[in-house]
Amino acid sequence: MKKELVLKIFEAFSIQRWNDLVRPFELVEMDKAAEKMILAYVIGKFEENRGVKIDWIWIINASLFDLLKKIALCDIKAPVQQMLKKEFPDEYMRLNEWVLNQYKLLMNDDELFSQFTLYIGQKAGSFEIPDEAKSAVHVYNAAHKFSTIRELQMLSVVNERERIEKIEKDLQSEIQPYLDLPGLQMLINHQKAFDLVMKIEQLRFQTRWNQTPRVPKTSVLGHSYFVAIMTLLLGRESKQKKCQKRIINNFFSALFHDLPESVTRDIISPVKQATDELPFVVKNIENKIVSKELLPLMEDFFKDEIIYYTSEEFSNRIKNSNNETIEVSYEELNEKYNSDEYSPIDGKLVRISDHLSALLEATISINHGITSSHLVTGRDSLLNHYAKNKIINEIDVYKYFNEFV
Repeated sequence: MKKELVLKIFEAFSIQRWNDLVRPFELVEMDKAAEKMILAYVIGKFEENRGVKIDWIWIINASLFDLLKKIALCDIKAPVQQMLKKEFPDEYMRLNEWVLNQYKLLMNDDELFSQFTLYIGQKAGSFEIPDEAKSAVHVYNAAHKFSTIRELQMLSVVNERERIEKIEKDLQSEIQPYLDLPGLQMLINHQKAFDLVMKIEQLRFQTRWNQTPRVPKTSVLGHSYFVAIMTLLLGRESKQKKCQKRIINNFFSALFHDLPESVTRDIISPVKQATDELPFVVKNIENKIVSKELLPLMEDFFKDEIIYYTSEEFSNRIKNSNNETIEVSYEELNEKYNSDEYSPIDGKLVRISDHLSALLEATISINHGITSSHLVTGRDSLLNHYAKNKIINEIDVYKYFNEFV
């Protein structure tokens, strides 16, 4: 994966949302993408529970492609793009071609770029959406609309009614086609699913590297989504073709890897490592708090899956025939367990992506001239964490990380 593509995706941490309204906290595009995927997961799980097949890989790819398009067109507001599509279709088509050209040289993955091109064409109406993806599209669009509504609800407490009334009315109209979705109904009516989302939303208000000035600031929630995207893209670098469940698990285990921090807050690495036993003690405390405050808010039909995602989150693992979590080697993942029935996860790949995100958070701020001993120490520690020529899940991490400094 090219360094230039990674840095381009990281720009979403700097794209401000709702910058024509009073904002009580920073709203950035990476955080919106993260919340949208949390909502898509919840709404989609309600659909699966009633027997609807959801194409999760379509949803995952759509979230990436929408983010790439947003980064390219950050100066054009969504209503303007909608007017272009409706009233000036030829110009809208040229605009889409321009977007694709921005990424053509950044992507060395021809298959992914083809999927990106197809997705842009589907959104423009040039290509049909396949029948097997339509349920996923419905869920994804509902999550997109409701995530925007949630942002507006949070902004409404500090903005005069006159500023937001029309936006609110338009959004309420746009959400109507998706009200057949039970998960969305639960969210709108502030049932248990909404309480869970409210808890997870707290990650949006928690700033990483909170002890030091940094540019751009990144939230725990936005960081989690960036880690999920890096896990997805780095996973595609492998010579081993992954089963569908492995791709899905990798993405969502990365998205949820910091979920306990929604109730424990972000404990910075130097503090966690103050004593030899402290990391294990902190993990134990996190598990107890999660069991008490988060698990009761989860539905039975996805609770166990989230526990699987967040327990031993950085180990390569599978589920055996007794539904027990078993840690395995990367070679075993590929040779014995690369099948949906084992629900495999490349946890070490999630860890690499987590460290890559932290490295960029420190390095980019230092390069902007906003630096501190915390950032320099953190960057150097991450660079020294991986030995030269050691390959982890097919990645020479030391060599790759040094491309960014």
